Amino acid sequence: MGQPTHAQSHDDWWRSAVIYQVYVRSFADGDGDGTGDLAGVRSRLPYLAELGVDALWFTPWYLSPMKDGGYDVADYRAIDPAFGSLAEAEKLISEARELGIRTIVDIVPNHVSDQHPWFRAALAGGPERDLFHFRPGRGAHGELPPNDWPSQFAASTEPVWTRLPDGDWYLHLFTPEQPDLNWAHPAVRQEHEDILRFWFERGVEGVRIDSAALLAKDPALPDFVEGRDPNPFVDRDELHDIYRAWRAVADEYGAVFVGEVWLPDTERFARYLRPDELHTAFNFAFLSCPWDPDRLRTSIDETLAEHAPIGAPATWVLCNHDVTRTVTRYGRADTGFDFATKAFGTPTDLALGTRRARAAALLSLALPGVVYLYQGEELGLPEVELPVDRIQDPMYLRSGGTDPGRDGCRVPLPWVADAPYAGFGSRGEPWLPQPAGWTSYAVDRQQGTADSMLNLYREAIRLRPAFGDGPLAWLPAPDGVLSFARADGATCVVNLSDTPVDLPPHTRLLLTSGPLDDQGRLPQDTAAWLHAA
Repeated sequence: MGQPTHAQSHDDWWRSAVIYQVYVRSFADGDGDGTGDLAGVRSRLPYLAELGVDALWFTPWYLSPMKDGGYDVADYRAIDPAFGSLAEAEKLISEARELGIRTIVDIVPNHVSDQHPWFRAALAGGPERDLFHFRPGRGAHGELPPNDWPSQFAASTEPVWTRLPDGDWYLHLFTPEQPDLNWAHPAVRQEHEDILRFWFERGVEGVRIDSAALLAKDPALPDFVEGRDPNPFVDRDELHDIYRAWRAVADEYGAVFVGEVWLPDTERFARYLRPDELHTAFNFAFLSCPWDPDRLRTSIDETLAEHAPIGAPATWVLCNHDVTRTVTRYGRADTGFDFATKAFGTPTDLALGTRRARAAALLSLALPGVVYLYQGEELGLPEVELPVDRIQDPMYLRSGGTDPGRDGCRVPLPWVADAPYAGFGSRGEPWLPQPAGWTSYAVDRQQGTADSMLNLYREAIRLRPAFGDGPLAWLPAPDGVLSFARADGATCVVNLSDTPVDLPPHTRLLLTSGPLDDQGRLPQDTAAWLHAA
């Protein structure tokens, strides 16, 4: 297999990196209390180095009441005690870097926890109220919310305003425990620039920006009218000045940004990637695209086209901590992803989904740009339908129990098949229950199985540099087949048709997501990497 190949030898490492998303709470439990922690991550750094990833993106590890999985931050300069300490985070950053792995942290600028000192002071009537959106209500006695904005949690019908005993209301696009900040206030801007410096000084080399298009609000807070432009709280022009100031800070340290930007308008999306703003942004169109050859090709073409004029690299991701796991999604009748369609009891063919997920892994890793890999995807973990009394996600709670929420993709990882709790931790029951059969996905079992999902990912990441940094060129192919070439004749072929197809002429077969048939053809839902003749 050879040594892992990293992309850290040049300043533009982030343009073609493989970045691994760590959901700390569910990765590895170092102290045995049932919750993943930084000690657990440190113990598994050799595993991540062998996988061959270039960077780790950590979902929020800050002090938090955990009302929304850590995205309700009470202190950006402190590690939550459930995960460890600031000193341990610094050790983790350093130890990972010694292995050639960079660290990316998650910043949540739209809101803070209701336990944040600013908000607690605001509730006490202090001038900190100006740092949030407090308003009197409507109606004869102020009994109605100040406006009718919709919640950012799918399926939620609850208001985005909460009334206080003094009669005022405060805005929270997510849960009431996550009050929105007022980004028109200079203190909010200064605080976040200081937070960036705090982490860059500690060796962090990148920042993922949560809900990056939501920060700025129309100061009049008008009612929401579907289709009216500009939107009063999404993708407002004022955002770009904020991110230009952030970019100036990042450039001092050679750090990079990736924005969580959900926007259907490709031209508006591209504005965030101008040379003096964000380096990259997540490509959610590809993530939510169905397993369909025409739709996938269109998504790839549109993604590359919207990035080309500004010179930003595309990002490719199949799954994250918010969406249904890939092997499950691809095993369903509807292979796309939409928060609004999530439901309990959806029939799934896991064998089919796994075959497609293996092919999708080779497809995404062959594309030009950055690939994000969510923990457990390299193990082929399925979505877990949890007992309702164990679900903690507010998306489930705020939907009235109709939306299964996101905890199904956050179940703690299996490491050792014969160990308690599949090796996630030594003593305490994991914070989310692992289902029956979870040990069959354990790392130690997959390491010893040549055709496992883990070994497929390891080999694909090792071979990925063969595709180079150049553009993509589509090749002639039968209906239902995606075939494209990259640098030096490196070619990816994915068969989404219902019959086996002949491979194009080639000098060497590099890797396949599944075995060829007895005639050397590429079966349905299978991908191959090869060097063209």
